[in-house]
Amino acid sequence: MFLARVLGSVTSTIKHSDYNGAKLMVVQPITPDSKDDGASALAVDSVGVGRGETVLVLRQGVAAALVLNVELPAVRSVIVGVVDGIDWLG
Repeated sequence: MFLARVLGSVTSTIKHSDYNGAKLMVVQPITPDSKDDGASALAVDSVGVGRGETVLVLRQGVAAALVLNVELPAVRSVIVGVVDGIDWLG
């Protein structure tokens, strides 16, 4: 699981059937102090997030399978929570 900032959404008229009905978001992994931490990625939105929000992302095919209700999904990153605040002692 990692922290990320939502950069925006992706719209696609032709896509894998596992994505039907799924909202795809571009997320930027971040450190607890909000600094970029690696390359951006696509993630399925399971909680209804918007641009600029800080979120928790699972990067596991098993989690994606549960969220999308498919056995072997064509995605592995899923947004599973919205972060209200971070109390970090770093």
